[in-house]
Amino acid sequence: MNIKIAIISDTHSLLRPEVEEAISDCDYILHGGDIASKELYDKVNAIAPSYFVRGNADKDWAADIPTEVEFEISGFHFYMVHNIKHVRKDLSGIDFVIYGHSHKYENIQADDITYLNPGSCGPRRFTQPVTMMLMTINEEGNVSIEKLDLSPILKRGAKYPPAKEMDKLIKDIIKDMNSNRTVDQISERNHIEKELVEQILQIYTTHPGIDIDGILNRMNP
Repeated sequence: MNIKIAIISDTHSLLRPEVEEAISDCDYILHGGDIASKELYDKVNAIAPSYFVRGNADKDWAADIPTEVEFEISGFHFYMVHNIKHVRKDLSGIDFVIYGHSHKYENIQADDITYLNPGSCGPRRFTQPVTMMLMTINEEGNVSIEKLDLSPILKRGAKYPPAKEMDKLIKDIIKDMNSNRTVDQISERNHIEKELVEQILQIYTTHPGIDIDGILNRMNP
């Protein structure tokens, strides 16, 4: 019997219907961190046996979730951590390293280990793809990995300029606000929709001391 494994990460409190449908028939679910809510954690756990690691956006509620975990599925050894920079030095016997954090899809072979980052399937940042992975292990022990790019089927299309990174844009918007520019002026200067400016400023002004990641995590998908 084939074993089907969903690999997801960086949901940031959002389990999209498209993602939920894709993982609904999986035998296992691996989550690379930045779950960001107990509700989402419980929902994923209820779908299939799941493995999680704690990400930088997982706060007090996630204190019991490990920052790294090692496990075996169908004879293959997995090691999972949120940030690739925090991977342990000794990976002896490990077949797959699963991680997230960067929101960028990766499938890399190095030293007989496969490094997998499913990207982010949570809130979308600009035109960054919304991605996840499906791994299948067949009866002969052969492994196939499928990239699912959900971007084309999302109800809400991309409306942000791809040339600018989110963190730089947010810094520019806050700087413009502190220079007493209006929302219309900020929108025109940064070549973005007024709605996005208003959303960022509303989060920034109602959460004193919030950082860039905090703003991103609270933005609508």
